[in-house]
Amino acid sequence: MTEYNGAMMQFFHWYTPDDGSWWKELTIKAPELAKAGFTSLWLPPAYKGAGGASDVGYGVYDLFDLGEFDQKGSIRTKYGTRDEYLEAIRAAKHAGMQVYADIVFNHKLGADHEEAFNATPYDPENRNEPVGEKQKIKAWTHFTFPGRKGKYSILHWHWWHFNAADHNALDDQKHAVYLFEGKQFHESVDPEKGNFDYLMGCNLDISNPDVKKELFYWGEWYLDTTGVDGFRFDAVKHVQSDFFTEWLNHLRNHSGRHLFAVGEYWSGKSESLDRFIERTDNNIMLFDVVLHYNFAAAGQQGADYDLSKIFEYTLVKEKPDMAVTIVSNHDTQPLQALESRVEAWFKPLAYALILLRKGGYPCVFAADYFGATYTDTDQNGQEQHVEMASHQWMIDKMLHVRRTFAYGDEHDYFDNPNCIGWVRTGNEDHPGGAAVVLSNSEAGSIPMQTSAPETRFVDITGHVAEPVVTDAEGRGDFSCPAASVSIWVPEAS
Repeated sequence: MTEYNGAMMQFFHWYTPDDGSWWKELTIKAPELAKAGFTSLWLPPAYKGAGGASDVGYGVYDLFDLGEFDQKGSIRTKYGTRDEYLEAIRAAKHAGMQVYADIVFNHKLGADHEEAFNATPYDPENRNEPVGEKQKIKAWTHFTFPGRKGKYSILHWHWWHFNAADHNALDDQKHAVYLFEGKQFHESVDPEKGNFDYLMGCNLDISNPDVKKELFYWGEWYLDTTGVDGFRFDAVKHVQSDFFTEWLNHLRNHSGRHLFAVGEYWSGKSESLDRFIERTDNNIMLFDVVLHYNFAAAGQQGADYDLSKIFEYTLVKEKPDMAVTIVSNHDTQPLQALESRVEAWFKPLAYALILLRKGGYPCVFAADYFGATYTDTDQNGQEQHVEMASHQWMIDKMLHVRRTFAYGDEHDYFDNPNCIGWVRTGNEDHPGGAAVVLSNSEAGSIPMQTSAPETRFVDITGHVAEPVVTDAEGRGDFSCPAASVSIWVPEAS
């Protein structure tokens, strides 16, 4: 199998400025991102959300409005206009990077009118348990898209295009998930809460013929309009899994292209990730959520964490070809509902563990790369100011090593709970390889076998000034400072 040393960037975070400048920012930054070593970009949802110009994109209102129509109080989206979006994609592709679009098929929000119909209330914590009889409810389920006036699609969405909602205007005090008359919760979803088909808003009924036809048509339209190279599917644990395979294969046939795909199945249970991969016939990679949680635990526990177990139960260990490896993302950011912090001191170690190893397709988070500063309220309603440090300098070093040295076989030295390392042997086109050492405690040193005898290695991070010269068999004693990482590569001649 050909070695692939590419890397993805998640080019946005939850608090990306909502001034409409983001697509223009990408057009400017695309050449330097490609030069740094990024080979693909995952862009945020580009269509109009219920929150208009301030919506991150996950509150989907109109899939066909890419910042073109005066809807929800604005023409542009949070990130800019349709023309700016298409120009940003062209700029990224011209720079040599692929572009992956963020696709949300789970729900819609921000309907234009209420409708009355029958539904049965279910316990939000156990969707197998009704908490009342079938009754008349009134909910915001009628989407007419008045600003678009039928351009691109004439379909208006009604209550029968959905299967559930969590609001009844006739009884707004009741806390329930309402299953619509004649509908059922889809199977092949995550079993949490009994059945986790319903997440939020108006839950799409994927089995409805009109919905399926519209989403297939929209996919063709979107692909023909944007020319993207693949997709990141949002909230896949809440959608019938076989739909993604069917939709993806339809678009692959339509375009005559492979089309990359990764799903967000946010679960720390490895068996849940395995089940989705099996149900989708290995067509869709998944983010390695278990690895992220291991990183978060390692950062919080410090020297008490056993680094030799950092890959325990991870997707990248068990199914490396199906894993997109991450350190953080927009959902794990401080002050988000799924907040799960990887401490700043550990992030360089974590990025070494995804960028400099053989398995997985690494994804760098924009807020880790550029840094981020923002203010929001915490779960107690208290306003908090957050500053996320930029790790661009270190990540750029790792990207350089990834595309220049990190090839060939991989030999692990995971014998110590506080200091681990590995060697990449290199290949014919990239000889010499690299050696990586990291510690979560005191300064450490590991004797390791390289493929480069009598070679002078230097720490490209600059953390250790003294070079290491391997012996006649290629062995050397490679070190790193306390709570840090060192990356050793052959010194340029």
